[in-house]
Amino acid sequence: MKTSKGSFFLALVGAGVTAVGCSSSPNSLSPTDQPITIDGSSTVYPITTAIAEQYASTESPDVEIAVSFSGTGDGFDKFCAGETMINNASRPISNEEMQACGDAKVRYFELPVAFDAITIVVHPENTWAADITVEELKTAWAESGQRDVTNWQDIRSSWPSEPIALYGPGTASGTYDYFSEVILGEDTSSRSDYIASEDDELLAQGVEANPNAMGYFGFAYFEAHAGNLNALAVDGVIPTQETVENGEYQPLSRPLFIYVNAQAAQEHPPLQAFVQFYLENAPTTVETVGYVPLPQEGYEVALTQFYRGKVGTVFDGQMQPGLTIGELLSRRAEF
Repeated sequence: MKTSKGSFFLALVGAGVTAVGCSSSPNSLSPTDQPITIDGSSTVYPITTAIAEQYASTESPDVEIAVSFSGTGDGFDKFCAGETMINNASRPISNEEMQACGDAKVRYFELPVAFDAITIVVHPENTWAADITVEELKTAWAESGQRDVTNWQDIRSSWPSEPIALYGPGTASGTYDYFSEVILGEDTSSRSDYIASEDDELLAQGVEANPNAMGYFGFAYFEAHAGNLNALAVDGVIPTQETVENGEYQPLSRPLFIYVNAQAAQEHPPLQAFVQFYLENAPTTVETVGYVPLPQEGYEVALTQFYRGKVGTVFDGQMQPGLTIGELLSRRAEF
């Protein structure tokens, strides 16, 4: 039920940074005692946090797992510099990030863990907007909107002349990158005069507090606030688990990932055990948090590739808009 998902989710994201397990002095750590360090996407953060807490409580309470978020892009900066063992990512690794990892000799496993629906939300007191088109989203969020879109009527003529307040991810966010590519396109820049944060929870709270607001972020954050936010249909399709699974909710459905440092996994048995636990428990946890789990075979393929040492990416540095769950599984199976 949405209420149970929301309560579970809000308990996870309240602090913004989570450390589970025991703590040790960094100066006294041997390689196998080092904390498992995780950063990156705030979209993936609640999944990883939930699994880390499960792992600490049921498997290995003596292993410290430090989970934080700074956005997919900033997370990859740390990951490719060897500062973290896992990067949560709401988009595939980019060409520039692949180059940075290559220069630093950081090899990685690319492991899909869920599917998301980037959700367009408004305040419940908004009585005029129940749906929006991709073209209208482009009108609202394009750089030209700073001049041309200051109220709701500027998006659709039948909407009222009420001021509009926009809330969205910051530029380090993978959600920002994905939304910009699939909605705005390569030749159009995003407007910058909106309220931005890498913390999706803050964005949800901002739209909740403003009857004239519109925002976008990951589906789980909408699920956690569903009683206080309305989701808009995009080109006539409402984001739900079903419309993501059957490929209807496009182009704003996308896979979510963890990227794992291959050398760290080889040298750090607790990291190996945690990744195995993650993939084995993801189907249930992903759904509980509020995202769309992959079919069971998706996690089995990922786990097989992890133990066979299959490093690299299947995305060639591209976002791959319009990718369905079935297409993702086919691509992974051929990797």
